[in-house]
Amino acid sequence: MDIIILKDAREASKEAAKLVAKLVVEKPHAVLGLATGGTPLALYEELVRMHKEEGLSFSKIRSFNLDEYVGLSPDDPASYRHFMDENFFDKIDIDKRNTLVPDGLAKDMPAFCEEYERRIKAAGGIDLQILGIGSDGHIGFNEPASSFNSRTRVKTLAKSTILDNARFFGNDVNKVPLHAISMGIGTILDSRKIILLAFGKAKAEAVASMAEGSVSSSCPATILQFHKSVSIFIDEEAASLLKNRDFYDWVNKHKFC
Repeated sequence: MDIIILKDAREASKEAAKLVAKLVVEKPHAVLGLATGGTPLALYEELVRMHKEEGLSFSKIRSFNLDEYVGLSPDDPASYRHFMDENFFDKIDIDKRNTLVPDGLAKDMPAFCEEYERRIKAAGGIDLQILGIGSDGHIGFNEPASSFNSRTRVKTLAKSTILDNARFFGNDVNKVPLHAISMGIGTILDSRKIILLAFGKAKAEAVASMAEGSVSSSCPATILQFHKSVSIFIDEEAASLLKNRDFYDWVNKHKFC
């Protein structure tokens, strides 16, 4: 687990974008796993800039999104399909037919989730998965107590997650759906490379638990300690509770490659 601490969210997002761009250039047919919410916005903005100013092409890229709210249509302003179109897909040259977001209106949710897993496998698996982390340590919508072997399925959202996400629903917690389709932790761990972003003091405790705590389903992100290739990009505030901060800085300054 590489922990990269930078001044602020903008700087950290730019560094993370370099890793994504490197993969896209080296493997034009790469499969990306994408996240939504406020955390990855600056990352997507930097990738859009690279596309427009540096010619970074996503024309052959395929993508799978982590999750989607149950009950929201793709054109709902609060849906994750709408988020991805507005903030990323519509601003680059990706073929929208190759961008898959879970269907929040699927008539048979279990069957849809199984099909989503099959499509990820048929695409060759996810080369690089982008993640955020919840204040309770969740990744995707895999709330505390989620199985480390879980696959794509419908999850009931924790009260803390509903409160955190109310800002996307006019700060009305009653408008936040209670359920979401989410890639499972096992699905996430199958990714060849993972980039996790976390910014602000509100994420400091979760970041410290993830990086330095015991592996436990009570903080799902701790399982990333067992993944062979994880890069954690955080700002100063999110790093504020790390006990081994000096070591992480030393390693990044003297990286072998």
